[in-house]
Amino acid sequence: MRKKWPVLAVLLVCGMLALGGYAHLAGAAGGEPGSETDPLVSKSFVEEYVARYVSEALGEGRGSGDFQWRVASVPAGQEFTGGAGMEFILRTGRAVAVDPTGSGIPDVTAGTNLSAGREVAPNHLYIIPRSDGRGLRAQTDVIVMYRGATGK
Repeated sequence: MRKKWPVLAVLLVCGMLALGGYAHLAGAAGGEPGSETDPLVSKSFVEEYVARYVSEALGEGRGSGDFQWRVASVPAGQEFTGGAGMEFILRTGRAVAVDPTGSGIPDVTAGTNLSAGREVAPNHLYIIPRSDGRGLRAQTDVIVMYRGATGK
């Protein structure tokens, strides 16, 4: 009988420790549903989270509309300059490049650089890299499609 008590006491202590540990783990893993300690998230939360960050990344959250295509009519003799990142396409008329920096205007369609005074090709996509006065000077009345901020 004497040998059974120490063994029984050890088993009882081990059992109590096991139950206490299990209760602790069960409480920590569960958390209150919807709280910060809840390990699971709902489908609606994930969809809302993803939609919000995708719309911000695409620029829909800004509301400025700077990246929608717009149309501008430029009379002969006038200049049309762009802000940093502006894209433009000459749709009708004749125009020459304006480039006070001498760096040129990238012609994405042809894969070339358009120098100042050279004729702007119709239906080619051009990108203004910086807000430094680059753009076009209309030789005849022209129509330009553009997106982004204009310089003037």
